[in-house]
Amino acid sequence: MIDPTTPPAIDAGTVPPRVKASKYPAEFVKLVAGREKRALGERFGLKAFGVNLTRLAPGAQSAFRHRHTRQEEFLYVIEGEPTLVTDGGEMALRPGMCAGFSPGGTSHQFVNRTQRDVVYLEVGDRPQGDEAIYPYDDIKAAMAPDGTWGFTHKDGTPY
Repeated sequence: MIDPTTPPAIDAGTVPPRVKASKYPAEFVKLVAGREKRALGERFGLKAFGVNLTRLAPGAQSAFRHRHTRQEEFLYVIEGEPTLVTDGGEMALRPGMCAGFSPGGTSHQFVNRTQRDVVYLEVGDRPQGDEAIYPYDDIKAAMAPDGTWGFTHKDGTPY
């Protein structure tokens, strides 16, 4: 439950970054080094959808290329010029551009190939039973009933 003294509006930069940089298994965390997420939705006690202010340092990537089975995702670029990588190819983005992904759609990720930070807002719902499919890596993610993510190899063996 959210503290009743929480103001209805805040400066997003005052929300501390997540303490744990990634939910991926330990051997995969280095691949998202340079990614910083501020869980804005959690700050307000939002449960139905997540909102993160995400910063990618030069050379960093948002995630492994993935798609969800049930979750909808929306990304809005605030600063910098990330490269959107999908099954259909690559596209350079700039501030003010956005991207959206339906469940079962194209796999996707942001990569920062520039010398400046990239900052974007990511929004996604939190449907029960969601899974993340990683077509190019030996990893599978499934959301547990409590909303936490569990990771296995594609064949189901644990990490």
